[in-house]
Amino acid sequence: MARFYLPPAAWHSDIALTGDEARHLSQVLRTKPGESIMVFDGQGRRAVAQVLSVSRDRVPLAIGEILPSSTPLPAITLAQAIPKGKNMDLIVQKSVELGISAIQPLVTRYTVVQPGDGKSDKWRRNALEACKQCGQDTLPTIAEPLAFDRWINHQAEASGLKLIASLAPGARPLRTVLREYPATSQATLLVGPEGDFSAEETAAALAAGFLPVTLGSIVLRVETATLFCLSALRYEFEPLSTGS
Repeated sequence: MARFYLPPAAWHSDIALTGDEARHLSQVLRTKPGESIMVFDGQGRRAVAQVLSVSRDRVPLAIGEILPSSTPLPAITLAQAIPKGKNMDLIVQKSVELGISAIQPLVTRYTVVQPGDGKSDKWRRNALEACKQCGQDTLPTIAEPLAFDRWINHQAEASGLKLIASLAPGARPLRTVLREYPATSQATLLVGPEGDFSAEETAAALAAGFLPVTLGSIVLRVETATLFCLSALRYEFEPLSTGS
């Protein structure tokens, strides 16, 4: 069943898809009145809806029963140094599929790409499309890019497990660290750029309480390192199904 984003404010009265969502339904999918679609609000709410009528810019809906939905645990914030090329687009898309809660793009000393205006909006659109495709009902928060120094100054008081993917001596295996914190419900993952963090940035992260973790003997590309860590966090802490 096709999925569409219906903002939280649109669930109360005169319910309808508008803008890009209406155009996608009417012009691309050519959905007919009487057909059913799935709508979600990006905050964990979803429901089956019946299309009442179809026009290019507005599609009125009849909302059915609100269906149960769960937010993936732990709640993971990805603090990601912006990589080169289109790799940030890939990271955003795959992070959504892995149940990320928030993404903070960072500009570090060795960051090559300087994000221009509108980049965060583009990443938010990518995140929305990924939510629609993978069945994720919670839309992650994607912040505006920040300089590493500004961001790290506020992390000492941040709660939860804090990890930095590091090539520095003394970093411990990710699996070992994760298993020392079995009750983790909130985590922040810090991943550097192609040239890694500077020594000063690494020191600042450690002073703020980040635990350095190694991902093994093979040096991974930035996007691979990020997805490796997110997958490990989800695997280690995802609650086991209580079904059959």
